Amino acid sequence: MKKLYLLMLCIASIPAMAQTSALKSMISKKADSLQSQIVAWRRDFHEHPELGNHEFRTSAIIAKHLQSLGMEVKTGIATTGVVGILRGGKPGPVVALRADMDALPVTERTPVPFASKVKTMYKGQEVGVMHACGHDSHMAILMTVAEILSSMKSELHGTVKFIFQPAEEGVLPGEVGGAEEMVKQGVLENPKVDVIFGLHINSQTEVGKIKYRPGGTMAGVNDMQIIVKGRSSHGAYPWSSIDPIVVSAQIINNLQTIVSRNINITENPAVVTIGAINGGNRSNIIPEKVEMLGTLRAFTKEDEQTLITRVKQIATKTAEAENAVAEVTIPYSTHYPVTYNDPALTEKMVPTLQETAGAGNLVLSPPVTGAEDFSFFEEKVPGIFFFLGGMPKGGDPITAPAHHTPDFYIDESGFALGVKALCNLAVDYMNEKGK
Repeated sequence: MKKLYLLMLCIASIPAMAQTSALKSMISKKADSLQSQIVAWRRDFHEHPELGNHEFRTSAIIAKHLQSLGMEVKTGIATTGVVGILRGGKPGPVVALRADMDALPVTERTPVPFASKVKTMYKGQEVGVMHACGHDSHMAILMTVAEILSSMKSELHGTVKFIFQPAEEGVLPGEVGGAEEMVKQGVLENPKVDVIFGLHINSQTEVGKIKYRPGGTMAGVNDMQIIVKGRSSHGAYPWSSIDPIVVSAQIINNLQTIVSRNINITENPAVVTIGAINGGNRSNIIPEKVEMLGTLRAFTKEDEQTLITRVKQIATKTAEAENAVAEVTIPYSTHYPVTYNDPALTEKMVPTLQETAGAGNLVLSPPVTGAEDFSFFEEKVPGIFFFLGGMPKGGDPITAPAHHTPDFYIDESGFALGVKALCNLAVDYMNEKGK
């Protein structure tokens, strides 16, 4: 009887498998046919970049496109965020797909004809604005995913929620934004999201490849401020001072022992970096105080707390030993959790990514010490965040222009693979759960 039941179950599943296969074949053909449209959207966004919480033109274009597809569209979420809701023709789970929209205060130096010439004011200075991290690509890819899945909505088991997020790169002091604010405003509710998928183009991964990692994928980040207070004096009479510059130098050197002596780097990497130090204004004046700014990065909550505790101990005690005072603020303005790919979900969906990318093109990624506020979504629901190749074939990842730099460059021929990957993840998950 048990064998008969299993046989009947297998037979019943054949039509569903055939239907899924047909949908994925259609997805592949549509993605390839829409390549020129993906590129056109991407180049338009690239030529007209907008900083975080100011993506007004960008979000209007996205909202108009989603509305043209017949979706329920919500705008103005977390300032400029856009959400489109596509309800499939059959019952099933709710899958969220996310793209970020903001550009960076970087002056572009690439020779492409659609290079950004936009300038704006940022922190009181005129700066160039550039999509120097690939968010223009993410938007174009997800807009295409929305078009393809909308065309087959009657066959979808469940609902797809398209999340276009502002301010992934952070906001100015005093502002709120990004994924954290979208979560606070209920973007994962009504309808309640079951899982979320997202991708990031990578300029140092070859076109045609997808990289992924279960568990901790991108680092959790805290920025920090350390203010060292001493006593000012004439530079000719340093014995009259409590020199905060010397104390700061000692603190910086001592901080380097945290990763080498307090973190088990055979399990997870960690980073302690001082990125700015400001104090004094003349060669012959020892200043009263010095400000340092830095970043801490870790892949577990335990390591994160170790970094925070040790930075505070080392800074305050080193200063105390020199009769100075150190005030430590962590986080200072930014905290992102670890971008954590749910291991069970990742294991379930790896075959989809493997099938989509093709033999030899799905690569297990090492931990990435960069950070992503996609992590705020993954704190609430299981998710997968993966990397899409954007480096020309045969390129050298060491010399390829890095993200957040004026020469950042993406090979557009890899976009269709990103479209197929997001579509297939959604379809496979929905069809599996919606049976």
